[in-house]
Amino acid sequence: MSYKREFIDFMVRAGVLTFGDFITKSGRKTPYFVNTGNYKTGEQISKLGEFYAESIMDNMKSGKISESLSTLFGPAYKGIPLAVSASIALSAKFGKNVNFCFNRKEAKGHGEKGVIIGYDFNENDSILIIEDVITAGTAIRETLPVLKAQAPAEVIGLIVSVDRMEKGTGEKTAIAEIKEEFGIETFPIVTVREIIENLHNREVDGKVVITDETRERMEDYLKMYCVTE
Repeated sequence: MSYKREFIDFMVRAGVLTFGDFITKSGRKTPYFVNTGNYKTGEQISKLGEFYAESIMDNMKSGKISESLSTLFGPAYKGIPLAVSASIALSAKFGKNVNFCFNRKEAKGHGEKGVIIGYDFNENDSILIIEDVITAGTAIRETLPVLKAQAPAEVIGLIVSVDRMEKGTGEKTAIAEIKEEFGIETFPIVTVREIIENLHNREVDGKVVITDETRERMEDYLKMYCVTE
């Protein structure tokens, strides 16, 4: 799928996909990092929404995401622009009108009150959670109680920019644990393996992004934290 390579190059050019020494939210030392907080322009966030929309529609056509999808939920804070931009792209590019909403970090005690902003979903809705990356599954475990406290709507999946293909809290992948624990499928736009395959010794704007040395560091990391399927 051409949009996958295009998306990988897009992340590199935006400074969102970087290589070096980092610490993930789960506390792991990693040689690469994906930070959607580095998107800065209207053009970038518009294009990002299109990539999410493309992936949603691709998975919908294959029957993996239900056509009953009614709502995109973006967990605060990084998920907020993701949900908004993806819902715009779904409408503008694919003619599919879906609701969007997101949460506050703390409940508001005046005005409209509550923690959910945007669409006031209910038990009849089908929600797709939209996030940036999945590493150990920490964020999704924080998000589900927020949704359940609002209404017993059906969560039909989780879509992320990148699947790091890592273990969760045990010996299974975070994706496998989320499916087993909550019955939720995860749909990544790309995986770390696709990133390596597409960028290794290939130039983006005149620069090789993943050299042999960088690839070796990434492979060592995957051996340590990734589950061999």
